[in-house]
Amino acid sequence: MNERDSEAVAAMLRVRGYRIVADEAACDILLLNTCSVRDAAEQKAIGKAGYLAQRKKKQPDFILGILGCMAQNRGATLLDQLPDLDLIVGTQKFHQVPDYLDNLRAARDAGVPIGETIVDIAEEAGSQNTIKDHIAPEADEERQVSAFVSIQQGCNMDCAFCIVPKTRGDERSRPMDDIVRECEQLAVRGVREVTLLGQIVTSYGRRDYAHTGGVTPFVQLLEKVHAIEGIERIRFTSPHPRGFKDDLVAAYGRLPKLCGYVHLPMQSGSDRILRAMNRPYTRDRYREIVAALRAVQPEMYFSTDVIVGFPGETDEDFAQTRELFEACDFDMAYVFKYSIRTGTPAAALADQVPDEVKEHRNQVLLEVLQKNSLRHTARMVGTVADVLVEGRDKSGERFTGRTRGNRVCVFEADPRLIGQLVPLKIERASVSTLYGELQLAGVES
Repeated sequence: MNERDSEAVAAMLRVRGYRIVADEAACDILLLNTCSVRDAAEQKAIGKAGYLAQRKKKQPDFILGILGCMAQNRGATLLDQLPDLDLIVGTQKFHQVPDYLDNLRAARDAGVPIGETIVDIAEEAGSQNTIKDHIAPEADEERQVSAFVSIQQGCNMDCAFCIVPKTRGDERSRPMDDIVRECEQLAVRGVREVTLLGQIVTSYGRRDYAHTGGVTPFVQLLEKVHAIEGIERIRFTSPHPRGFKDDLVAAYGRLPKLCGYVHLPMQSGSDRILRAMNRPYTRDRYREIVAALRAVQPEMYFSTDVIVGFPGETDEDFAQTRELFEACDFDMAYVFKYSIRTGTPAAALADQVPDEVKEHRNQVLLEVLQKNSLRHTARMVGTVADVLVEGRDKSGERFTGRTRGNRVCVFEADPRLIGQLVPLKIERASVSTLYGELQLAGVES
């Protein structure tokens, strides 16, 4: 979501005549879009901003701003550590950045001291509708094949460990027709895959649209995007287990463009810890969702989020988490050691788990995951997978794309194949990457 917000701001700035440069040493305006999910992310951003602020000694006209979740969480108190900031803009004010920069530059060009830092972290009705612009590739750039589309902002879940409701605000959805129009415009530009984004993406429109024939607004949106000519693949993130009703499970069987890949945050496999986390589902319900999805699509790929060492987590609680983690046979997972997040209910809980215990539990799950991933990728060697060619890999010598199950593939190809779905014979595999050779008989190049 931060990537999508950053791209939208960059697109708005480019329309105003600003040029986006690849090297931060070459810029005269630098904006840090920040994360607050963990305190370590904030500390990293503060360190980076402090380093950048030193440029003002040699380059007085250099403009430095902090955007996003940390700006929203800390506001003007950031100036206690970073007094040289010119701009602090929260998560509902991204669209105001161009105007603020124009004002700062006008004052600078007129020789007027910039004065007080601009701080704007106010809520704004309708702000979810402003994340809609995309950067069009320049003439010498490769075409954009995949795009993020923001459909919903904010969260009403109040998980005990999470600060997102504070940094992103209450749940707010964009109009369905606006989202469909954005996807149509992306398709015209050559985008073939869209990923629908929201804090709780499966809650989309639940207060704005009626359930029709047992179909939730989110699935109604999936149906409309599925009907767009040119869009070949649809993904979404991040959902909540409670959003996987019968209609969404069934959608994986009747919407061919909906990729058979689900990121399904588990957080814990212990009912007792799930209650403490304020996660409204049980381990049995989670297992039922996984089984239902695999029944509809046997080759479904799963990733998840897990927190180990939540306050009060016992050896038995962790054993239940490990058992569920192994039973679900995840292809990929983000495993986090719980860390105190000031401003969340869990921060005040007693019975904090020692760091060495958290580290051990973290390593146990990572070892399980590595074995799973190696087994899953090894199973694909010798098979042929449909891969969407996205562009060159980091080396610039080969090309990369992803399978429907979200596995990264590396292969040799012709640039003319960018944006096409091609068959790739998998020849070897690592934990997270597949390597293969295109099978181009009958494929237009």
